[in-house]
Amino acid sequence: MCLFCKIVNKEIPSNIVAENDDFFAFHDINPKAPVHILAIPKLHVDSFAETTPEMMAGMTSFIQEITKTENIKDSGYRVITNIGENGGQEVKHLHFHILGGAKLSWDHLTDSNPKAFL
Repeated sequence: MCLFCKIVNKEIPSNIVAENDDFFAFHDINPKAPVHILAIPKLHVDSFAETTPEMMAGMTSFIQEITKTENIKDSGYRVITNIGENGGQEVKHLHFHILGGAKLSWDHLTDSNPKAFL
């Protein structure tokens, strides 16, 4: 069983933000912004590449509710999912990072040289 499945099953403690029958959200243990929440489906899905449009419709509503309860809906936020090794996915369970609470930068890209990929 993967790490996030254990969190959903409450075998591993987490700082829960929201939960319904299909989705679960909790604070990231290594936050990159004042608000950094992970939203996941309770059903194990490896990544965005394997999700369904129906699941994404539910996830969209779930994330939108979180942005309201966390008071970042109007000020702005970022939603990110990483897919596969080259995309930076570390946990093989679909998850969305919801980041906000401050003006977000792209500092992690400042050392990237696009010509190195050509």
